[in-house]
Amino acid sequence: MKKRSYLFAALPFIVLAGMFEILPVLTTIVKSFLSEGGGGLTLENYITAFTKPLYLSAIKNSLMISLASAAIGLLVAFVAGQAACERGGRAKRVFMSILNMVSNFSGVPLAFSFIILFGNAGVVTIIGQTLDIKALAEFPLYTVWGLMLTYIYFQIPLATLLLIPAFDSIKKEWKEAVSLMGGTNITFWIKVGIPVLLPSLLGTFSTLFANAIAAYATAYALLMNNYSILPIRIAEQFKGDIVQRPEFGSALAVILMAIMVISMAATQAVTKKTGGKRA
Repeated sequence: MKKRSYLFAALPFIVLAGMFEILPVLTTIVKSFLSEGGGGLTLENYITAFTKPLYLSAIKNSLMISLASAAIGLLVAFVAGQAACERGGRAKRVFMSILNMVSNFSGVPLAFSFIILFGNAGVVTIIGQTLDIKALAEFPLYTVWGLMLTYIYFQIPLATLLLIPAFDSIKKEWKEAVSLMGGTNITFWIKVGIPVLLPSLLGTFSTLFANAIAAYATAYALLMNNYSILPIRIAEQFKGDIVQRPEFGSALAVILMAIMVISMAATQAVTKKTGGKRA
């Protein structure tokens, strides 16, 4: 009887999840195997995605930017999270408040802020021209490097927020034990700290990768269609000014979902393997 009451209480959540998550995913998968115009079943959409240079480069560019921004964001967040936890007290609380505020700053407002700072008539660009600092005066904002910078910017706060609870699990007694045995701080992190944090590091990297590869608003506001990445190529299939190809766009969306699922599955497999070895 209790199981039925719990199921009844969860019914609204099940209905919402089915309507807004499960049903759209299933519809997208089915539509990706249909020919243009809703005809018969076909694999042409997937063949086009993996053979045409435009869409193949979009997949490669998305993977490159996502992997690079996730790795750099994780590295910076590791140092920031460690420093915040070691400092502790009021400094940590202030740092956490700033992180919570900055982590919500993304999308079009983030792109607009970078344009104000580093655009052709941006504040930093004008300062660089005035002081004859070439690196600032000719900052490549409207290129892949500028896009990478914006991605790294919104990756670092998210990664730091995810890692700080993991750093809190590191006990001071472990550091003292390593020190008594003649080990240095570097020895502690190589032999104890990083192995303990490895599941959290891998999970955070997977989250950052998924966060970057699905990002659309920032990239579109900054570069529009001038740089080929998967989310932009998906969007243009549904809101193209001349031709709309929802079936092909669904195939690209399924490819994006598959990449994210493979990434999470690989992370879980490596986490279980390393966890088993430590055990």
